[in-house]
Amino acid sequence: MSLPLLKIELRSNYKIVLLFFAVITLYGGVITGMYDPELEAGINMLVKSMPQIFSAFGMENPGTTLIDFLINYLYGFILVLIPFIYTILMCYKLVAKYIDKGSMAYLLNTHYTRTQIIRTQFVVLLTGLFLLVLYAAGLIAVCSRIMHGESLEIERFLFLNFGLLILELFLASLCFMFSCIFNELKFSVGLGAGLGLVFFLLQMLAQAGDGAAFLKYLTPLTLFNPERVVEYRADSIICLGVLATGAVLFLAVGILVFKKKDLSL
Repeated sequence: MSLPLLKIELRSNYKIVLLFFAVITLYGGVITGMYDPELEAGINMLVKSMPQIFSAFGMENPGTTLIDFLINYLYGFILVLIPFIYTILMCYKLVAKYIDKGSMAYLLNTHYTRTQIIRTQFVVLLTGLFLLVLYAAGLIAVCSRIMHGESLEIERFLFLNFGLLILELFLASLCFMFSCIFNELKFSVGLGAGLGLVFFLLQMLAQAGDGAAFLKYLTPLTLFNPERVVEYRADSIICLGVLATGAVLFLAVGILVFKKKDLSL
């Protein structure tokens, strides 16, 4: 790994992380503050009035506890999508842009190897994702404590965020792999972003109605089931293991191809 490059990339991209902190603060703070067990009947009536819309975003079951509420309104869609958008942006800035502009060749014209360079770029991406999930968890935990006392089950909540991090690592490794494989932006960024958005669309369609339920088998997002994760279900832990294994494989393929590819000036 190249420590000088790591420092440069972290300094040049910290504002992007802060921007996503602000977005998470907006959604996390507001939605956590909305929890009120006494409003459950009203929320259920609203869900029944627009069942397909709520189901598409995984919000059809507000639950009876705070962690159920957070799963329904944050961890089912919003906090999965926000880090993914960050991933798309950073894969462009860390790899695709350098290759597209011919700047990667200059980075490699140092005493650092291709493997060291590309690993450094992935560490920058991973650091940002870790900070986003950590910040989201800390923000929601603090807001829950202030607004709702000890209603949040911390151990289950932390494991939920661990599962979210594994999912985001899977998506990040997939996008990073495409950035390493292709030289043209429409493939290096477009394939990762496009495939990820297809995954989200398939999940939404699968949740919207029974007729499209089979689509859940076509998206890896199904492997992250927050309700099962917080119950420590064995099948959910196996699914997280599958996501982690996939992330390692995608990263390995990306690095291997990057080591051997031609890079134009």
